[in-house]
Order: sequence, then structure tokens, then C-alpha cells
Amino acid sequence: MKIFAKGFGIYDIANACGGRYSGKDMAVTGFSTDSGEIFEGAVFVAIKGARRDGADFIPEVLEKGAVCAISATVPVGYEDRVILVDDSVKALGRIASHKRDKMKDLAVVGITGSVGKTTTKEMVYAVLSEKFKTHKTHGNHNSAVGLPMSLMTLDESYKAAVYEMGMSAKGGISALSSIVKPDIAIITNIGNMHIEHLGSREAIRDAKCEITEGLSKKGVLILNGDEPLLAGRENAVYVSLDNPESQVRAVNICEGENGSSFDLAVKGEVIESIVIPTFGKHNILNASMAFLVGMYFGMSEYEIRRGLMSFKSESMRQNFVELGDITFMEDCYNAGPESMKASLGVLEGYCKRKGMRAVAVLGQMRELGAFSDGLHKEVGAFAAQKAELVFAFGSHEIAEGASRSGAIDEKNVVDLGNVSYEEGARVIASKLKPGDCVMFKASRGVELEKLIEEIKGIITKK
Repeated sequence: MKIFAKGFGIYDIANACGGRYSGKDMAVTGFSTDSGEIFEGAVFVAIKGARRDGADFIPEVLEKGAVCAISATVPVGYEDRVILVDDSVKALGRIASHKRDKMKDLAVVGITGSVGKTTTKEMVYAVLSEKFKTHKTHGNHNSAVGLPMSLMTLDESYKAAVYEMGMSAKGGISALSSIVKPDIAIITNIGNMHIEHLGSREAIRDAKCEITEGLSKKGVLILNGDEPLLAGRENAVYVSLDNPESQVRAVNICEGENGSSFDLAVKGEVIESIVIPTFGKHNILNASMAFLVGMYFGMSEYEIRRGLMSFKSESMRQNFVELGDITFMEDCYNAGPESMKASLGVLEGYCKRKGMRAVAVLGQMRELGAFSDGLHKEVGAFAAQKAELVFAFGSHEIAEGASRSGAIDEKNVVDLGNVSYEEGARVIASKLKPGDCVMFKASRGVELEKLIEEIKGIITKK
């Protein structure tokens, strides 16, 4: 990963991260964690991975034009070209935190959750951008490396920012929250992602709630009021679809041809006919949270509405693409049990409105550990209730769950096993008909977009 960033000098960086540096001070043009993405004036952040140590590439990157490196080890002969630190990833976080501290008037939103954090981030960004120049984490750069790198591209021209925080273990969100120091913190929900590492949904909740550790003293905590595991938090504002005790509720939800509308009940007052250009009740909840953020930051109702209307899904997230008489619902960025069910609900609703046949192509969900088999079967059974034809790509358990559910004829459940993308595409394409809507969803590592492209190629040649 590389970023271009202004306002840094080597001495400033060394002081910010608590590193030792004996060389000359020089202006810095940005940072890179990839030895293959070095540019003139860059600082190379040498990260030690499971297989390779970035420190081994320090001589090479300095030859390519890097002004110095940040590293926990120094190659012999390069002592005056390296900022020596205890841990280069933690050092990166300290530099980003120092940058954040300089932005005293920046209004910051931090978002985490098992599902929906990227969509909520994009909705909040769309809203805030109607009034403020707004900064955000780009793509999926929500990690201990990606978020600090994103944040360091800030400058004084930005008046608001929205940052997504991901995690893989306990303490991850705490570290990111201490860097971001949000004025508003949002937890979208608690799911089963990372249960392999954390052991229970309660432990996942506790890890997500670490976002409050960096929350400003007068900050606002926005929580999903329909998630029982988040109930009872003092001073939190709850947003829900179903819980009548929540301070904010989305009601009168309606899905149309090109999107959805809803009314928002906020402490007794009703804001009518809010429109978003996407589908699914989960996205109504995300939009409700984004609307609330706009209100807290003093935006007008008109500005917030206009912002939500301008929202666009990121690549590979619930994108509808038409190819002849067949529609593809491409939602293959990532997947867990909760997001699988939410997308299947969108598929069902969309097909009912359009009079189309619902087809689901579902792949493996990862990081579920000992819970994996049961959760895959559960998703398969749910898919059988929502789709008329189900393909399981690399997951026998999804096929088994769908077949045994009794909600669908077994001949309409196709277990593709662990076939190649080419073979899977041939089988799927042979069973598709004009008027089908085909949903694709699996964990990122499955790379279902490759299967999609193979299917499109076959259909185009027909």
C-alpha cells in the first residue's frame, strides 16, 4: 500500500513515533509498505510478515528513491537512513495519531460492526459531503496498517472524516479508536465473523465495543437497537427497525423499482419519505444511522436527504448488472451468515417486484472455526426459502442445508463442489433462463468475481 501525504519531515516522523534517527532531515512525499510501490521522497514502512521481513528490502527501496525507512531492525551500513522503532505497525499508528491530534476542528465518525460497516461508512460520507469536505478510509483499508495510512492523507482543508475500523483479534478496535478519536462512534451489529478467533458472539461484542475507548468526552455512541447483545449501554442512542424502545426508528419501509423509502421517527417526531437508491432492510438501518449523524453535525434535512440520494455502493457490493435478459446481483466482496441472509432477503424482494426467478450462487464463509459447518447449513436452509435455484460453490454444507430444508425441490439445489471457475460457470450458465436474477456471495478469498466473469463470457457467446 502507498499513499502520498503532505506536511511531513523525517524528524517530525521520528518524534511522532518515538523512533531513533541519526540521519539528515528531509521532506517526505508519502509512505509505502510495499517495496514494489516506492516513489521519490517516500518513507518505507518495513513490516515483518509471516514469510518475509520488510527490513530485508531497505537497501533496495533506498536505491529506488525512498528518503528513509521505519523499521525494528537496521541493515548494516544503513544506520543513518532508518528510523529505529520497537514495532513498525505501532509506529505507523503513532504517526497517524499525531496527525489526527493536529486536526482540532475535524468532526470525526468511527464505524465498526460485523456487517454493514463499509456501507454505513459510505452513506455517512455521502451525507457529510453535502456540507463538508469529508475524508474517509478508502476501500477496505480499515486495519492497523490501512487506517493509519488513510488518515495520514488528511490536510487542513478537510472539515469532517469517517473511518471504518476492522479487527481480527481483541484489542484491535481499541488501538484504532485511540488513533481516530471519534466524536461519533457507530456499531452496526454483532455477527459471527471472527468467531473462530474470539470464541463467542459476546466476545465479538466486547471487541467491537472497544470503539468507545477513543470516543471524545462529549462524544455520541450510536448502536443497533435490534441487537440484544448491545442492549443496556448507558448514554447510547439506539437506532432500530423493530425495537419500539429505541430513540430512533425506521418505519413505513417501502421498496420500489429503483430503491427504498422510509420514515424516520426521532424522539417522537417523524421525518417522512426518506429515499435511498438501494434495497434491503439492513440498508435502511445503515441509512438511518447516517441520517442521525447528519443531524448531530447540524446539517439541514434537505442536505441529509440529498446526501443519501447520492449514495453509491462500492465495487462488488450488491451491484445489479444486466446482461441481456439476465440480471446479476454482484455482492461478492465478503460474507458472513448475517450478510448472506440480508442479501438473500434483497434477492427475494427484488425478484418479487420484477417478476424474476431468484437464483443464488453461494460460496464459503470463512473465519467461522468450529461453528462453520452448522452456520453454512443454516445459510443453505435460509437460501432455500428465498431462492428458487441454489448453487453451492465450494461448500457442501450450504448444499446440504438447502436440500434438507424441505423448502425447495432437491433438483433445484446444485452442489458444485470444489470445481474450477470455468467448470462451475459452465454448469451455472447451462441452467440459467431469461428473466433470472442471479445473486453471488461468498468470502473475499473465494474470488467469486472470477466465476461471474466466466459466466458472462459464456452468456455473451450464446
